[in-house]
Amino acid sequence: MDILDALKWRYATKRMTGQKVEQEKLDIILEALQLSASSYGLQPYKVLVVSDEALRKKLLPAAYNQPQVVESSHLLVFTAWTAITDELIEAYLQDVAKKRGVPREALTGYHNALTQLANGFKSPEAQHNWAARQAYIALGTALAAAAELKVDASPMEGFDPQRFNDILGLKEQGLSAVALMAIGYRSKEDTTVALPKVRKDRAVLFEHI
Repeated sequence: MDILDALKWRYATKRMTGQKVEQEKLDIILEALQLSASSYGLQPYKVLVVSDEALRKKLLPAAYNQPQVVESSHLLVFTAWTAITDELIEAYLQDVAKKRGVPREALTGYHNALTQLANGFKSPEAQHNWAARQAYIALGTALAAAAELKVDASPMEGFDPQRFNDILGLKEQGLSAVALMAIGYRSKEDTTVALPKVRKDRAVLFEHI
């Protein structure tokens, strides 16, 4: 299935069967997410892959009892850094040096650019908002990858981030939940599956200049 067919096939699945996504397909979705574009390559986020049923039942009320949370195969919780700290920048640069086989000292310009980026925001909240936007790029990549594999997915913003943070212990990790993505297989009980996809016409959406 090519990418356009995959995107026409996918929809925000509301009800799922509970059937487990095959490990091979899950691995491909996660690798696509890992390879997603990210400004400076920094990836200022972390994705929790939640399969534990008891934990998902605990999270359910914090997601306003949306059934995908417990009916999905896995619930991906996208979390973003609450601040861009010197420690996080340095850890990233150490990883760059190791994987590219260059001395850390050769990355001084890169370090200065990342520090300038962090200092350019007026507050940690602004840093977090930027990090959340980076996480959303990864979410889009994961949605496309799932669609190509004919794995259903439901991107979700309808949840209480603070309650998720408390349940998952995210504050202590310098993270905050920003989006969810439930993956699995559509149920016959999902009445939205047959609805025509509504998107803006090209003439409205695009302006060629």
